[in-house]
Amino acid sequence: MPPVMPAAFLGHGSPMNTLETNRYTEAWRLLGATVPKPRAILVVSAHWFVNVTAVTAMPRPRTIHDFYGFPPALFDVDYPAPGAPELAHEVAELVKPRWVGLDHDGWGLDHGTWSVLKHAFPAADVPVVQLSINHTKGPEYHVELGARLAPLRERGVLIIGSGNIVHNLRAIDWQQKEAGFDWAQRFDEAARELLTSRPAAVLDLLGHADYARAVPTVEHFYPLLYLAGLAQASGQPAEVLVQGYALGSLSMTALTLNAACPRATGDEGPAAALPDPALVSPENTNV
Repeated sequence: MPPVMPAAFLGHGSPMNTLETNRYTEAWRLLGATVPKPRAILVVSAHWFVNVTAVTAMPRPRTIHDFYGFPPALFDVDYPAPGAPELAHEVAELVKPRWVGLDHDGWGLDHGTWSVLKHAFPAADVPVVQLSINHTKGPEYHVELGARLAPLRERGVLIIGSGNIVHNLRAIDWQQKEAGFDWAQRFDEAARELLTSRPAAVLDLLGHADYARAVPTVEHFYPLLYLAGLAQASGQPAEVLVQGYALGSLSMTALTLNAACPRATGDEGPAAALPDPALVSPENTNV
């Protein structure tokens, strides 16, 4: 029987993190090097935000370059991990009566997935499946769906949510390379406190005074709800893997569940930046 796999939420930030080494990418690397080798990886990425709940079910998912304004080297990145159609069917069966569609050719692996896996599992030798975020459903649905996925951890599946707790591209301050606005810090700290002590209360964050500024759109926040659901199902809180900020209004916090992972030393440098705003505005990069 495979060991019960950990789970994680990773603040992915700019896709340029794929090409750089910093304290966040080092934390992702340490996570991948520490966990038992997964049978497969299931990722809930902020960047597959559609009007249905679906899982990728193709044997060879394509690498999707779903962003704008970045240098050619980033568009040249390929992450040729195999898919896992059998896992897609398991997910669909496991969450019934919730309906999950099997996506055989529409999606693939977007940058919310491969930007972190490129560091955590650089050999791309572990099968990867993505689960979409259904934007027609409220936050309670996503917490519950996360909890329903918990048995996969006993089947050797590493579950990762990839987004950002604080994600406000319109509020970016280019002078704050490694800092966060006061409101960003308050909300990120509140999220960390709840996930590491009372994950069942994660929806209390919706009433936080800084929620509207920290989460102007929900697609980067909802992957955190899947980790909260998994934590509830396990009866254990999450732990902080790494924390910090970028450009004032992005939180790079990462959290793990049952991962005995060493912490990065903290001196590997800041998170990667976004393109020059003279070339493309931050909100048009699709970060």
